[in-house]
Amino acid sequence: MELDWLGWLDARDYLIAREILQRGVAALAVVAFWSTLNQFRPLLGERGLLPVPELLRRVSRLRGPSVFRWGYTDRRLVAVATAGIMLGASVVAGLPQLGPPWVPMLVFLTLWVLYLSIVVVGQTFYGFGWEMLLCEALFTVAFLGSLDQPPPLVILAAVWWLVFRLEFGAGMIKIRGGPEWRDLTALMYHHETQPMPGPLSRQAHLLPPWFHRLEVVGNHVAQLGVPFLLFVPGPVGSTAAGVIILTQLWLILTGNFAWLNWITVVLAAGAVSDSAWRWLIPAIPADLGAASSSIPLWWAIIVLGIGLLLLVLSRRPLQNLLSRRQLMNASFNRFMLVNAYGAFGTVTKRRVEYVIAGTLAADPEAADTEWREYAFKGKPGDVRRLPRQWAPYHLRLDWLMWFLPLGRRWEPWFERLLERLLEADAPTLRLLASDPFDGVPPSWVRVLAYHYRFATRAEFRQTGRRWVRTLEEEIVRPATLRGRAPGAPR
Repeated sequence: MELDWLGWLDARDYLIAREILQRGVAALAVVAFWSTLNQFRPLLGERGLLPVPELLRRVSRLRGPSVFRWGYTDRRLVAVATAGIMLGASVVAGLPQLGPPWVPMLVFLTLWVLYLSIVVVGQTFYGFGWEMLLCEALFTVAFLGSLDQPPPLVILAAVWWLVFRLEFGAGMIKIRGGPEWRDLTALMYHHETQPMPGPLSRQAHLLPPWFHRLEVVGNHVAQLGVPFLLFVPGPVGSTAAGVIILTQLWLILTGNFAWLNWITVVLAAGAVSDSAWRWLIPAIPADLGAASSSIPLWWAIIVLGIGLLLLVLSRRPLQNLLSRRQLMNASFNRFMLVNAYGAFGTVTKRRVEYVIAGTLAADPEAADTEWREYAFKGKPGDVRRLPRQWAPYHLRLDWLMWFLPLGRRWEPWFERLLERLLEADAPTLRLLASDPFDGVPPSWVRVLAYHYRFATRAEFRQTGRRWVRTLEEEIVRPATLRGRAPGAPR
């Protein structure tokens, strides 16, 4: 059944936007589930650093719904992650979109439930803002419909509202945060001290101060002014989305922030009209094969109901945006919908890295003791190594290691990490770039804190080192496993 008065719901000039939103969010969900499949078990599994079974025994109520509420096993985790990968891949291939609108809706809602289940029990390893962002995006794009109807304007507006909260929230966090954002010096430090530098981060850091000030000004414009224009249909909204996309691409080039910047690009593309795409790429045909029918009444009722739900849930996030005590990366309900976002309200001025090393020697205090360092995949270690581009893949252990010197000097998961290294635990070692002992358990491990800074161009030409590091202190004195004879390998 179709009614002409529902024609205002039809966003016929946003067919490309729907394709990008559905396939893009689904592709990033595949990355997120793949990251989970590879890392969850050694981090949070039955024998992980923060085992989920221990969490379930300790708490009477989880912070949200989860299929693991009724019990966790590593096999169940593999099943959930594998199902998420397969469902996400089906959307990337465009299969659910060929059916009626309830088919992609059910696929995306299933992805939302599965990933929400993981985040809820993921503890500190899933405590990042882009986890709840992915959950909210999966739920919202679930109602964009399929190919036989135009996308609903209400849901597109919900996506624009999500981008607004994401960008404006981050901008306000910065303005209300450290003085470095107000005196335009923040990016003189950020490229060097960000959690996980990328291959171009050093080059970005070495750009002149005037460029870094221009970066901050551009950031403020893109996050505090431009998001308001997203709600203006046509070329204005498309241009605003283009500005946001360009700033996010710069962040992708100069850092590794998991899928945060990538999903922002995808969501912002939801405000670019087909007309704008044709202006940019004239080869795009005028007729993209969309059905001429309007949104049917039953689907319109569902869409309007979801729009009303998201509107009601927007009250507290809106209040948070206006509050002087603005919360960063906060969810106001158990389903992680209509959240508050923001990042880097203050910028770290110095980079301190914890370096873990082990030895096979019986006496760790001997002058000739050889200490070998464990290499992580993403975080700095070897001063000659060029940082890799990992995003949108998320290296969770590497990110948590960055937080330790910032005030979390000791956490339960870190102690267990050292224990696993002393055991030469194979799943844990696979989280690292290399095992310096080739599977042989070390006798002792220790942790040293180093100050890292990027080498200047002259220093790099002279030494070939991309980093210059200076020893600051010993964080963990040589330690061995309880019950092991001092210096005796297992």
